[in-house]
Amino acid sequence: MTVTEKQSDIAILRTLGASPRSVMTVFIVQGALIGVLGTLLGVAAGLFIANNLASIFPTIERIVGFPLIPKDIYFISSLPSEPRASDVVPIAVISIVLSLVATLYPSWRASRVRPAEALRYD
Repeated sequence: MTVTEKQSDIAILRTLGASPRSVMTVFIVQGALIGVLGTLLGVAAGLFIANNLASIFPTIERIVGFPLIPKDIYFISSLPSEPRASDVVPIAVISIVLSLVATLYPSWRASRVRPAEALRYD
């Protein structure tokens, strides 16, 4: 989406002398930054919720006014939560790698923008 929205800006950069490689680098860095920041915030929020589930769950039940896991229907009366580094770290690493891989094609496409064609319809 960013490449599509920024076609005219990319064309201006290319007209001013930016190489295709530098345009590609800009989009790879932007995608990597968004991916790493999103992963870190997601891991932090997930760990916070998982570690405080014992106090969060009763609060939600008080707010909605009924038990979310009725004891007479289910075999458990609460949600067990035990975050382990052996579970969290691989998921975070895979998430970062996937976000980096996902930036490659759009950044390659951004580097292939032809300035004359992009500015023609702007």
